Amino acid sequence: MLAGHFTTALVAKQKFPQGSLLYFLIICQLQDFLWFIFHYLGLEETKPSDAFDASLSNMAVDMLYSHDVAPLLFWCLLVFIIGKFGFKSTQIGLVSVALVCVHFVLDFFSGHMHHLFGAETMEAGLGLYATSPYLAIAIEAAFSAIALWYFFSQETKQGIVRTTKNKVAILSVFVYGIGFMLLIATRSFRQLFSIPEFDLGFNTNIPTLILTYGAMLYCLYYFVPKYQSSKQVTN
Repeated sequence: MLAGHFTTALVAKQKFPQGSLLYFLIICQLQDFLWFIFHYLGLEETKPSDAFDASLSNMAVDMLYSHDVAPLLFWCLLVFIIGKFGFKSTQIGLVSVALVCVHFVLDFFSGHMHHLFGAETMEAGLGLYATSPYLAIAIEAAFSAIALWYFFSQETKQGIVRTTKNKVAILSVFVYGIGFMLLIATRSFRQLFSIPEFDLGFNTNIPTLILTYGAMLYCLYYFVPKYQSSKQVTN
């Protein structure tokens, strides 16, 4: 799951305003950011290496250290410590743990296959990216829509007013995320646009993913705080 994880950060910031939006945006995607790091450490190599050849259905990676169940316990402990002492709040520590756990749950239904600890151990996911990518995307789209509806409805109850332009900007981030997944669900960019084979000399898949995650995170960090209270509008 890509876009859907970011919705959990918006809700977390809404419910626990003493936390930082940027912090929640990073924590909600912690496992994926760890995946990128472990890829370059040679621990979770991602195939195919060329972004033009990649699709949801053919992307292969054993997310042993970033996503499997056993390491998840360590990441939960780590983010609890960061949240508790970084924000001097046990509550933020627990929210951090919740975001990491929700990431795992969402990936269980819409993501790559995970395991207890390694490919030879018990499976911990449906692996729909490989078997039914369009179903995986539908699950993500439904979850994102519900989460965003809840987020905006709660803002209305709290007297928060957003311009239509601002709402469209926020929603566009998630539409892009879902649209990107749909585009490469079963066919790569090379297949879609008849791109010829060429060698750039470096792995282009993970950098492309990092750029996508980074752009979505930046846009949400920029647009989400731009609102007014009903009192400000009245005055």
